[in-house]
Amino acid sequence: MLQINSIDLFYGASQALRGVNLTARPGEVTCVLGRNGVGKTSLLRAIVGQQTIQGGSIHWEDRDISKMASHARARAGIAYVPQGREIFPFLTVDENLRSGFAALPRSERRLPSETFKLFPVLKEMLGRRGGDLSGGQQQQLAIARALAMQPRLLILDEPTEGIQPSIIKDIQRIIALLRDRGDMAIVLVEQYFEFARDLADSYIVMERGEVVLSGDRAEMMEEDVRRYLTV
Repeated sequence: MLQINSIDLFYGASQALRGVNLTARPGEVTCVLGRNGVGKTSLLRAIVGQQTIQGGSIHWEDRDISKMASHARARAGIAYVPQGREIFPFLTVDENLRSGFAALPRSERRLPSETFKLFPVLKEMLGRRGGDLSGGQQQQLAIARALAMQPRLLILDEPTEGIQPSIIKDIQRIIALLRDRGDMAIVLVEQYFEFARDLADSYIVMERGEVVLSGDRAEMMEEDVRRYLTV
């Protein structure tokens, strides 16, 4: 389980996160909602170790990882699909997938058997450069690369951004399948409310670096959440 307790994060004199709490459990999707600039990506970067927190703690599988380096967190089973995908445009699809092996011992460096069942389009494009793929195909590649790490915590930052509706449905189906396996915790940042609502087991809503709403899906009041998503 991922347990985030009252974390603070600063960029210089500017405070990006204020006392943020979040829990993510295996077999569940925890959604982080809010407008642009409210601290959602900062929260994810704190979880994966790309930003250092100045207060509070982050525990993963009963270990305090608050000061752990990002590469050590990856080896501990934490995978991150960043906003904008960040695939390697001049590497082939196959090479991009294999770049996900970096956190694994050499003996475990093989693609999960389900990779091409979840992402059949990638099997047809293994020799194609990542930069030649469409936005939706790149997003599928970014998720597949993260899964190559065999993670126990998967973190996704706005996977629907700039993606055509048909691919959004595919990504939604894949996230639901991964959740339903029961061995992976998933943290999902989204602005697309319907997508998040349909996947969420629990949620938090952020405003100005703070959590202003939280609860289980059954407790979610749609109009209250939407109030913090509209501009």
